[in-house]
Amino acid sequence: MKLEQTVLVFKSERSFTMFDFRKKKQYNFGFIEAQDDRDIEVVRLKNESRQGIWTESLKLVRDIILIIAVFILLGVFVAQPVVVEGTSMLPVLHDGERLLVNKLVYYKIKSVRWGHIERGDIIVFWYPKEPDKSYVKRVIGMPGETVEVRNGKILINGTELNEPYLDKEHNQNLPSFPPKKVDEHYFFVMGDNRDNSSDSRYWGLVPEKYIYGKAFFRYWKPQDAGFLEHGEYNIEPAKDVDDIRAESDK
Repeated sequence: MKLEQTVLVFKSERSFTMFDFRKKKQYNFGFIEAQDDRDIEVVRLKNESRQGIWTESLKLVRDIILIIAVFILLGVFVAQPVVVEGTSMLPVLHDGERLLVNKLVYYKIKSVRWGHIERGDIIVFWYPKEPDKSYVKRVIGMPGETVEVRNGKILINGTELNEPYLDKEHNQNLPSFPPKKVDEHYFFVMGDNRDNSSDSRYWGLVPEKYIYGKAFFRYWKPQDAGFLEHGEYNIEPAKDVDDIRAESDK
C-alpha cells in the first residue's frame, strides 16, 4: 500500500513537470543580433533598395552630363557637323550631304596633315563678303603663290596644276582670269564645279581667320559615307614666311 502511494505521487510530480506553463527565459538560437558581434552589418532590405535606386540614378545623371560635356568640347574644339548647300562642289559633294569638319586646323600643327591646311583640302569658311554665310570650297592657291586661270586650266607660279577630281561635265566654259598673288594668311579657293561656283576667281581670297575647319568625313547619305579624298598634286606648296624665317635663323 505504501509502495503504490509512492508511485502515484511520482507520476503526479512527473505530470506536473511536463505541463509547467510558467514563463521561463527563452533562448533564440536561430537568430543573430547586432549586439552579438560588432563586425556585423545590419541590412534593412527596403532601405537598401531605395538607397540603391537613388545611387544608380545619380550615377546615370552624372554619366549623361559627362557625355554631353564631351560632345560639347568635341564640337567646340575638334569636330563639327555641316550641311552641303548647293552644287558648286560636284561631282565630289552633293546638295544635302552631311560632313564632319576638323577644327584642329586652328592650331596649325605642321607635323600631321589634319593639323593644318594644305592644297586640295575641302574647307568650310565664312564668306568674306557676307560673314553670316558659310561656303564649302577646295583650296587651290597657298600663301605666297601666284594663281592664274588660263582657258580653264590652273597655273601655280606658271606651272599647270594637275586636278584629277574634275570632270568635263561640270567644266565646259574654260574661262581665263588674270594672275592673282595670294597674300600671307590668305587662300585661293575654288569649287570643283567650275561652271557653277562662286569662288576666289570672282570675289577674291579667303582670310585664314575666316576658315573654321576642313571637311574630312561624309556621314550622310549612308551609301556615300566615308572619308573624303585629298587631292594629289604635281606642285609643292610655297614655303610659309614662318618657315623661311626658321631656316634663316638656323
